Amino acid sequence: MKQWLETREVLDFLAEARRAGRPAVLATVVRVRGSAYRHEGAKLAVAGDGSSAGNVSGGCLEQDVREVALQVIRSGAPELRSYCSSADEIAAWDLGVGCEGQVDVYVEPAEARPKERALLDERRPFVACGVMPGKGERGKGKRLIVTHDGSEGDLGSPDLNRGASARARELLETGESGIHEIAGRSLFFDVLLPPPQLVVLGAGDDARPLVRFAADVGFRVVVVDRRPGFLTRERFPGAAALVPSAGDELGEALALDAECYTIVMNHNFADDQAYLRALLKAPVSYIGMLGPRQRTDRILRNLAAEGPVDEARVYGPVGLDIGTDGAEQVALAVIAEVLAARSGRRARSLRERLAPIHAPTD
Repeated sequence: MKQWLETREVLDFLAEARRAGRPAVLATVVRVRGSAYRHEGAKLAVAGDGSSAGNVSGGCLEQDVREVALQVIRSGAPELRSYCSSADEIAAWDLGVGCEGQVDVYVEPAEARPKERALLDERRPFVACGVMPGKGERGKGKRLIVTHDGSEGDLGSPDLNRGASARARELLETGESGIHEIAGRSLFFDVLLPPPQLVVLGAGDDARPLVRFAADVGFRVVVVDRRPGFLTRERFPGAAALVPSAGDELGEALALDAECYTIVMNHNFADDQAYLRALLKAPVSYIGMLGPRQRTDRILRNLAAEGPVDEARVYGPVGLDIGTDGAEQVALAVIAEVLAARSGRRARSLRERLAPIHAPTD
């Protein structure tokens, strides 16, 4: 989720550096073994004046990566650095890699990438493919951009282009970035998928921290309310869109798909019932209902009288049972539950999880 937003920030930084005439490099996590803060595709852009955007770890690798970046600016030659943990788990944690983890970071000269930036604005899934230089090679920054509809760019040979395009389209389905061998060369495939959308139906004051936190963790947030006066940038600066709509107009006002997660929080019974009616007709993955259980049950009974209701998607009362007091704490409980639902995990303390925290769901 964060990778999409971080990539946009990093590309904007590179474009501004070019406009200002400042040299810049891009550091990218290209391989992770074991546990680590960040996954393949995490990025840190560094300019010659030391300014930067993005990150490649929890903060502990950044200083060393910045030093490598400045070396790359001076030499013009890319570098691949490997950061490994030791058997000492505390030392591994302090390094910022994680326990039993290894992170490979590729640092290369970089300029503005307008095609990739445009695809981000269009919310189109794509893969940026780049050749990893062999030993002694300086690298030429050749890239191939692959979407579901076609490809643009050149990796240096027709065989490499064909093989990379085919593999990239496979990776668009899995969403996994990484290094793959194609036509005898190592290529890094940076897979960029649009972030999921959180639709908040209700623009009251308690929606403000929810929208802020959701945007911070990587959701594209849309706020909906039938009262246009509540939908202002001052109230919701982190929202991607502000949509004036009542429940009976929602299907026409907003595209709702399986990558949408929704929170109904109007504090008005009729409004919440109308929004829930519209959401149950759409393929959204999650419907959170703010308010007491009896209130949600009453709304569901009313809707069941109109026809079948898929209650499995309805989470009411919304949020994890962590003990909350105030809008900010409620927002944290709600976001945590949405993330758990999206990952397919049963929410629990990590100390109860025996498998590595980044392993597939259990």
